[in-house]
Amino acid sequence: MSNGKPATVRPNALIWLVLSAAIILLDQWTKLWVLTTLPEYRPVVVIEGFWNWFRTYNKGAAFSFLSNAGGWQLWFFSLLAVAISGLLTYWLARTPRREWNVAMPFALVIGGAIGNVIDRLRFGHVVDFIQWHYRGFYWPAFNIADTSIVMGAILIAVGSLFADRNKNQR
Repeated sequence: MSNGKPATVRPNALIWLVLSAAIILLDQWTKLWVLTTLPEYRPVVVIEGFWNWFRTYNKGAAFSFLSNAGGWQLWFFSLLAVAISGLLTYWLARTPRREWNVAMPFALVIGGAIGNVIDRLRFGHVVDFIQWHYRGFYWPAFNIADTSIVMGAILIAVGSLFADRNKNQR
């Protein structure tokens, strides 16, 4: 209390961590399904000529970046993901709850990053299983966590473009 008035409580966006938790659970559940059901390194056709389930592993980052670096990358990418998730959680705590357009992308990135950290710490690699391809071009395999990170990053970028535009119009 200041000046005899009760402090105004401004709800923050930490409630969006529920979305992060849901992404982590979905990611880990799908990876459990993959590890107990799909054969390694053999495509299982979902849509002929476009989409396969394909169980593979990634010791690096996006597009297998640094996958053959000797092992240090596991700790580097894990610490980086935890640090980024911590920073985004801090920003969620400072974001008003009503600003879902800011909070949701942060929550998506946090959920995806932690989902992949769990794999790195449990297995020493990330489990990937979604493979898209067309006429001999194969997109690198990915997973639910990767999808969440990419969606969150795109929404953050688009949101910041519109935030800058709105700032300039005021």
